[in-house]
Amino acid sequence: MSAPRGLPDKAAIRKFIINAPGPVGRREIARAFGIKGAERAELRTILRELAEEGVIGRGKGKRYNEAGALPPVAVLRISSVDDNAMLLAEPMRKAEDDTKTDIPLPRIRVNSDRREAASLGVGDRILARLQRKGAGYEASIIRVLPKGPDRVIGVYAEVPGQGARIRPTDRRQKSDYAVEKSQNSSAKQGDLVLADVLIGRRHGLREARVVEVLGGMDDRRAISLIAIHSGDIPDVFPAEAVAQAEAAQPMVMSAASEREDLRHLPLITVDGADARDFDDAIWAAPDDDVKNKGGWQIIVAIADVSHYVTFNSALDREARRRGNSVYFPDRVVPMLPEALSNNLCSLRPGEDRPVLAVTMRLDAKGKRIEHQFHRAMIRSAARVIYEDLQAAHDREPNEQTAPLLESVIEPLYGAWGALMKAREGRQPLDLDLPEMKISLGEDGHVDDVRQRERLDAHRVIEEFMIEANVAAADTLEAQKMPCVYRVHDQPDREKLLGLKDFLSSLGLSFAMGERLRPELFNRILAKARGSDHWEAVNQSILRSQSQARYDPDNIGHFGLSRARYAHFTSPIRRYSDLLVHRALIRGGSFGMDGLRDEEAVHLAETAEHISNTERRAMVAERDANDRYMAAFMTEQTGAEFIARINGVTRAGLFLTLVDTGADGLLPMRYLHNDYYQVDEAQKALIGERSGGRYRLGDSVTVRLVEVNTLTGGLIFELPSMSAETTEGAYGHPRIGKPRKERVKRGSDRKHSKHGKRKGRRRSGA
Repeated sequence: MSAPRGLPDKAAIRKFIINAPGPVGRREIARAFGIKGAERAELRTILRELAEEGVIGRGKGKRYNEAGALPPVAVLRISSVDDNAMLLAEPMRKAEDDTKTDIPLPRIRVNSDRREAASLGVGDRILARLQRKGAGYEASIIRVLPKGPDRVIGVYAEVPGQGARIRPTDRRQKSDYAVEKSQNSSAKQGDLVLADVLIGRRHGLREARVVEVLGGMDDRRAISLIAIHSGDIPDVFPAEAVAQAEAAQPMVMSAASEREDLRHLPLITVDGADARDFDDAIWAAPDDDVKNKGGWQIIVAIADVSHYVTFNSALDREARRRGNSVYFPDRVVPMLPEALSNNLCSLRPGEDRPVLAVTMRLDAKGKRIEHQFHRAMIRSAARVIYEDLQAAHDREPNEQTAPLLESVIEPLYGAWGALMKAREGRQPLDLDLPEMKISLGEDGHVDDVRQRERLDAHRVIEEFMIEANVAAADTLEAQKMPCVYRVHDQPDREKLLGLKDFLSSLGLSFAMGERLRPELFNRILAKARGSDHWEAVNQSILRSQSQARYDPDNIGHFGLSRARYAHFTSPIRRYSDLLVHRALIRGGSFGMDGLRDEEAVHLAETAEHISNTERRAMVAERDANDRYMAAFMTEQTGAEFIARINGVTRAGLFLTLVDTGADGLLPMRYLHNDYYQVDEAQKALIGERSGGRYRLGDSVTVRLVEVNTLTGGLIFELPSMSAETTEGAYGHPRIGKPRKERVKRGSDRKHSKHGKRKGRRRSGA
């Protein structure tokens, strides 16, 4: 239609709406153009046509703005990272609104001036102030929003008479999500799905839209997929990063490379049988310096990842985003594409590989008296697994290790013996924490769960790596180079007071007035060794410790009893190590691919980010293990087990099975006929009438009554009392005084001034 006389044309109205500082209504538009009387009806028609054409958008309160325009303040979701390491975001919209127009979402770049920006990753949500910048927007962070249920992973189910539901796999989410038929993305009964949570409720349930069908719950990949998606762990590499990795070429040793040639030395890699990437190789020999009698020379050579992953490349941006590799029983989510992690950066036997190496000299007591870093080229002599290394040292070599025994393996153990002398002098924290290994069969199901064997071979490698990490930190501090340290603070006083109270209940003293050193805890562990509460003491001391983290400000490493420490030995799987490599390259003038000024100024933010990704990985790995364990225990419902109490709470007792390490809960309602209170000092549940006690570390026989493979939850009861008996006698026992005493106190409190209340008590009061 053509505009009537006196009315502006569509272009003029559209221009006015676009240039307005915010959404405008018909009244503002009419006032601006002097539109009166019957012309207002014509204006309404023009506005409707502009909206139908997708030229303008209509928001709340019958107000108009530019199509796709965003409000001045909005909730955004981080969607990607551009080539300049700038975060990009998208508005959180209702799904149904997105389908009404073909207008693309505007480009939103997140201002990185705020410190919070460095710790953000894809999927995080922010409240931001938006400002027009050209064709897009710039978002200034107001605050980072807690991780909420904007996405959910669960099992799709058709419920007769109620429609479709998504049952979350996260045990913290207690309610289902409703799914419209048009929003189910062809999901079928029992499918594992990823869904967006929509705004609003229907019939009391939040609504969700299925965005991806991940497969069936019986799929062997389902368990790790749940952990990956629940933890927002990136598992698909950008095409550009993959292309860079696949285009990389093996390094060839030449004079121009300025690398030291160590290919003549028989360095070996030592890893677990299931390891796929080998990022460290070691060598040792007696020191031939007559002034260092009984001393040793050792070399720790680490894959030179910085040669392939340069600052702000697509590979670097993705490695930083991931922060670390994540390990599940059935797969690895690597920090780097496999073309690098399992190929060019992996120290494969018999292949030339570039490394950043540290050569160290130790005296007879294991003290490092000299060290030097250098870029080099090595050719690994062998890939040896821990069990074979130990067997060879125990004089049971196999075909592979026999030729290496005298010249390679025995010197490694000799140098380790010296390092252990130095360790004994330092007295690092010596906790005994068993680790369980889940073994999968070819069909992806759990075949076996057993405690990992702790061999001297593991300790050999561990001590070599620790010494190399300390040498890296010492070097960077001496060079005054920016560095991401691995720091571990002393336990805080509040935790120590709780530990002291618990140890006192066991008859163990804890002198708070002493200078706090790991040795103090080791003495307590020595006193408790061999006693019934040995494991409880281990767990309590562990829980009293601070959490290690990454930080450019060095405060030392309390647990290792080291003044300085930096992760250097695993750059294939940890971004922190790659940063340390770059700092060493810059400090030693080893090339142009060292730490850049523009990355050094953001080390604090990067350290916080990779500390968070580390915690994210730990949670995901634990959740996956819990679900694998639950699947393994499914057929053992009704069986009895020996368990140890590893947590005492108002919800009940948290247990760990002695044989398998499976964790579960014995709810309060399944305890004997008594009222139990939590004694925080003794870390125990104590019965009001019987005086019965369940204490941290106690051994107890339990029966498995419920397995939830969806969430990984296990529920136990005491064999002496079934759930029916417990609930029939007391319902769900409360913590506190018996019912009569509590009612009396409540009655006195409520009616002391006004006398007895008249009328019947309302149901449920």
